[in-house]
Amino acid sequence: MDYKKYIKIVNDWPKKGIEFKDITPLMDNGMAFKSAVDEIVEFAKEKDIDLVVGPEARGFIVGCPVSYALGVGFAPVRKEGKLPREVIKVDYGLEYGKNVLTIHKDAIKPGQRVLITDDLLATGGTIEATIQLVEELGGIVVGCAFLIELSYLDGLAKLKDYDVLTLMKY
Repeated sequence: MDYKKYIKIVNDWPKKGIEFKDITPLMDNGMAFKSAVDEIVEFAKEKDIDLVVGPEARGFIVGCPVSYALGVGFAPVRKEGKLPREVIKVDYGLEYGKNVLTIHKDAIKPGQRVLITDDLLATGGTIEATIQLVEELGGIVVGCAFLIELSYLDGLAKLKDYDVLTLMKY
């Protein structure tokens, strides 16, 4: 399926010079969204995963239907202060400054096979931090899946040791 026809480009959002890739039209179309989720599910089936992990917030949108379809759990990765129990955290760099991501300390058991999902792979910083959290808890990242890859930002270079699926490239 040509998923790009369901993506709206929003110029100068959230700031001037950015071409934001809006996935909500894809989500609005039941057949297109189901097809995208199904492709990620097929990728995941080959990996024999135990758990799906996704960073907030759009990683939840992609990851939850994938985990449901596979009959496995979903573990959210959130910004600092958003999870109610004991967490581990990782600092990671942004274009200007840094951010902190967290995951519940008991979210992943050692040896669990994990698929990481998100809507977009850009510079790779968020996913690299998510991988670090999963691996610190003893999880094995067996794949990463994205709706969109911004190939001109070369985030894939940070994931060279992992099997990656992207449904669209810009």
